[in-house]
Amino acid sequence: MRPTIETMADRLSTVPGIRAVALGGSRARGTERPGSDWDLGLYYRGSPDTAALAALAAAVADRPVEVTGPGGWGPWVDGGAWLTVGGVAVDWILRDLDRVERVWSQCREGRYEVGVQPGHPLGFWSPAYPGEVALCRVLADPSGELTALREKTRRYPEPLRTALAEAAWEADFSVAAARKAAGGGDALYVSLCLSRAFGILAQSLHAHHRTWCLNEKGALAAAAALPDTPAGFMERVSSALGALDAAAVETAAALVAEVRAVLGPAG
Repeated sequence: MRPTIETMADRLSTVPGIRAVALGGSRARGTERPGSDWDLGLYYRGSPDTAALAALAAAVADRPVEVTGPGGWGPWVDGGAWLTVGGVAVDWILRDLDRVERVWSQCREGRYEVGVQPGHPLGFWSPAYPGEVALCRVLADPSGELTALREKTRRYPEPLRTALAEAAWEADFSVAAARKAAGGGDALYVSLCLSRAFGILAQSLHAHHRTWCLNEKGALAAAAALPDTPAGFMERVSSALGALDAAAVETAAALVAEVRAVLGPAG
C-alpha cells in the first residue's frame, strides 16, 4: 500500500492550491495496527481546487466519495474526504498552511486556543496543528515549505510548555464542579466535568515532557506512559469515568493533585 500512497501524494501535490502532502496518524509514528487508516494531510494555501480533488478521488477510490472543501467539517478540521482504495481506508484531511503557521507563531509565544469541533469531544486544542507537522512524514513537498516548518516544530516551545502546564488549574475547577453535582446523580454533568479534567491533565503532562498531544484518541494511555505520571493513572481514570459517583470525584481530585505536584509551580 505504501507505494500507492506515495504515488497518490505526488498526484495530490499537483492539484492547484495544494502545497504539500504528509502522512500523519499512527502510520507516521510507526504505532499502527493492522487495518489502521492512512491519514494524509493536504496542506494548502488560498483555496484548494476541490473539483480537481474530486476528480482525483474518483480516479483512485473504490467507490464514489464526496470531497468537502474548507470549513465543511467544522472550524478546525477543514475538510477533505474519506476514501477506500484497494479495500483500505485512506483519509484526506485539509490543512490551511497559512493558519498552521499562525498557530505555530502563537504557540511559540505561549498562546493557544481550544475550539469546538465535531469529532473532538474535549475540543480542538490549537497546538495540534504544529504537533501534526512535527510528527508527520512528509511525502510530497515541491517547495520545501512543510519540510522547513517540520524542522522548526521539532523543538517544543518553552512558553507553550508553561502555558499548558498552568492550564491544570482548570482540571481542579472541573473536579470541584463535579463534586457539587455528584450528590444529585447528574451523571451527564459529572461525566463531562471529569472528562474535561482528565483531558486537561493529559495535555499538561504531555507539555511538561515537551511531547505533542494531538487529540483525545490514545491520549490517556500516552500520558500514563510518560515519566513521573502518578501510579495507576490510566486505571484510576477509567475507574472514575465508569463510576461517576462521589467516590469517582474524589479519585479525580486526588489525580489532579498528584499531577499538579508533578508539574510543579506552573501547574
